[in-house]
Parts: sequence; structure tokens; C-alpha cells
Amino acid sequence: MRNYTKHYINGEWVTSTGSKTIDVINPATEEVMGKISSGTEEDLDKAVAAAKAAFPSFSQTSVEERIELLERICQEYEKRKDDIIEVITEELGSPVKRSNKVHYQMGLQHFRQAVEELKTFKFEEERGNTLVRKEAIGVAGLITPWNFPTNQTSTKLASAFAAGSTVVLKPASNTPFAAMILAEIFEAAGLPKGVFNLVTGSGSTIGNGISSHPDIDFVSFTGSGEVGQKIMENAASTIKKVSLELGGKSPLIVLDDADIKGAAKTAVALVAGNTGQVCTAATRTLIPKGMHDEFVEAVKEVIENFPVGDPTSQDVQVGPLVDADQWERVQSYIKKGSEEGADLIAGGPGKPEGLEKGYYTKITAFTNVKNDMTIAQEEIFGPVMSILTYDNLDEAMEIANDTIYGLAGYVYGGDRDTLQKVAKGIRAGQIQVNNSKTDFSAPFGGFKQSGIGREWGDFGIEEFLEPKSIIGYYA
Repeated sequence: MRNYTKHYINGEWVTSTGSKTIDVINPATEEVMGKISSGTEEDLDKAVAAAKAAFPSFSQTSVEERIELLERICQEYEKRKDDIIEVITEELGSPVKRSNKVHYQMGLQHFRQAVEELKTFKFEEERGNTLVRKEAIGVAGLITPWNFPTNQTSTKLASAFAAGSTVVLKPASNTPFAAMILAEIFEAAGLPKGVFNLVTGSGSTIGNGISSHPDIDFVSFTGSGEVGQKIMENAASTIKKVSLELGGKSPLIVLDDADIKGAAKTAVALVAGNTGQVCTAATRTLIPKGMHDEFVEAVKEVIENFPVGDPTSQDVQVGPLVDADQWERVQSYIKKGSEEGADLIAGGPGKPEGLEKGYYTKITAFTNVKNDMTIAQEEIFGPVMSILTYDNLDEAMEIANDTIYGLAGYVYGGDRDTLQKVAKGIRAGQIQVNNSKTDFSAPFGGFKQSGIGREWGDFGIEEFLEPKSIIGYYA
């Protein structure tokens, strides 16, 4: 049992002012794996006060000091590799290989990237007689999601520390323990007291408290559109800046010169990874009509050989969904797909054979999907693929962009000019061409209702800065 029933405030683990706790469930076993404190408004006030008191000195640290701090964080992070992999496998149900190659590595790479960005980042610029400075924004409230306990948390924290901002973090209540390890890492790295504060608890108390707190200057949130809207409303009361990374319904456009088996492998991987609990998941696969039958057979074969099961097994690629509510949500969309007339070609309702305990679901694929169907328009957050067909690229682009979202997009094919044309035409914040390697310096964020602002690299650091003009400075 992991019992982290204290908050990390001003460099110390402190007892909550309340007595309520929240059970954390292992999604593979459906058993309680630990408890956290259900924090109070008073707990949050203490954390914000600590961050506010630490801001004047931390914001004035030199770039060199912050580089050294981030380098120490990277060193301490690497020392906790086994702990991080174990806890993410346990609290999220992520297969152990993915916990290592994706979750652990992405968290580390954001801190490493922040070091590299600081080496060349310009906090001051001369423009004629004017000095333009970029100064730390103040106290940042960070609200992070359950599906990527290190990636989404680390990119925000690395950017905040690089900018010289102090923070109050609220991790997701169903995957909180990776954040607890991060607190221990920061302490070991010698982060000054009050720079990082962590308060666990409900969204209604701690989340709403962060977004409406008068002493928090900036809120960075990753999660659902509904909660993002509430954060904007709360933040408006004190005119605070917000950055929102929200949902997606990302298209994968397969070109007519694509290798069909390669395209099928890519399509399944992009919808089944992290059990489909990815805001950038390619849940709409668009293929030329003439490719349909052969592509469907290839997808069936790939899914048959995509093992779902115990996340502690080295052979498993897909683990359970995070909790019972998410399982019910995914099941409802699978049912809806059939009701609206889409053809089920793989997976379907219920749990995979032999996996009755745990929140497991089948990797599911529908074909003959129309873009106005619910499964093609709403974010499912599970391993459910919708296959749509197109006659020409103009139609493919129209279908791809016919969504309220614009977080990510994918294109797979052979001709370079066509790949580039399609990539430029998809209205989304990050496009991946032919399984290209992740670029941690590239901005990440969405168009339309997928969000506001950008994370990763220098764009992420910019979110935690305010520009100041000193006119006549050089006169």
C-alpha cells in the first residue's frame, strides 16, 4: 500500500488540515493500492502562500543557476527510474515496457530539453532605445491529467523552473503517486523551499481553488474540454492567464501510395497506445476507397497480434483502462457505433477473453463510418478506431478538418510533396509524418477547441513569462 496522505508544502511533507482521504485503485486488479489526502482550501492557501513567498528570490536566480538546478533534477530523476516505472505500471495500468520507453523517458526528456533551451534562450532583447525583458509570470497553478503522470507534469514543471516561476501542483487523484516521486526528486536535487508545492485532492476543491485563487497568476491545465471551460470561467474573476491542453479527435490520412500493412500497423498503434487514453490518438483513419478491403484485413491481423493483458508482463502492449468510469464510457461508445450503423470488424463490447478482473477492453475497429457519427466526432479516450474512406485528397482534408478539435494529425504515405501538402492542410497543432521521432523542442498544443497556448521546448517556457518594455533604457 502506498499511503501518501500528506501534502508537500514549502519543502516539507505536512499533514492536511482535513481528515478525508481518497483511495487509489490499481486498474489491473480493481484493488486499492494506496491512499492520498483529500486536501482542503486551507491546504491550498498554505501552498500558494509558500510559492508566493519563494517567488521574489527564485525569479531572480541566474540562468546558469537554473540550468544547474535542472541538471541536478535530471540526475535525481534517473536514479528513480525503477520507482517511476513501477508506480506508473501500478497506478495507470500501463504495460511495463511502455512505462519505461514512453512515460519514464518523456518525463526525463522534458527536463533535459529545458536545459538545452536555457543555454540559448534570450530573456532580454535590445530594440532601438528599448529593452524588452521576459520576466517570470509569478505563481503558477498546474493541474495535470491521469493519462500521462510524468509527461504532462514534467513539461509544465520544467518550463516553470526554467522561467523562474514557482508552482503549486494538483496531480490527478487516480494517478497521483508519480507526482509524489517527483517531489522527492526535487527535494534531493536541492530545489529551494516553496518553489514547488503539491496538494492532492478533488477537482471541485483543489482544482477550482487553483483556477480562482487571487494569488495564482497563471493556470496551466491538461484535461477535458468541460473542465477547461470551467477553469477559464474561474480564472476570469481575477483576469489570470490560462493555458489549456484539451481534447482531440485526430485524423490519420493514409495516402494511396502507402504500404498497406505498414499503414495498418501505424493506425492500430496510434489508437491502441496507452489503451487509447491519449488526447492525440489517431481515432479517425482516412483511407482511399480503393484500399478499403485490403486495409481492413490488415487491421484485423494487426489487432489479433496486439496483446492485451497484465501490464506487469513484458509481452503485453495494451493494459486496462484507468478505472470503472472510463471502462463504462468506452463501452457506451462501442455500443453507439453499432447503433449508428458502423460495421464492427474487430473487438466489440465486453472484456477480452480471460480478463474478467481489471478494467480491460478490447481493441475495437469500425468501418463504414461516416464523419457525422458520434464515434467520429466525440473523444472516446479508449482503443476504438473509426475507418473512413475518401475519393480524393480534397475530400480527405475536408473530412479531417470537420471537427471541433485540432490537437494533432497524422499522414502516412510515400510521396514527399503530397505528404507535406497534407501535413500543412490539417488544421491542428502538431502533425506527424510517417512515424517521425518525437521532437521535444517542437511546440505542442491545439487549434480550435483543443486548447489555448503551447507546451514543450522554448514555447513552453514562454508560457511562464511576461514581456516587459523599458522604453528609453538605452537613450
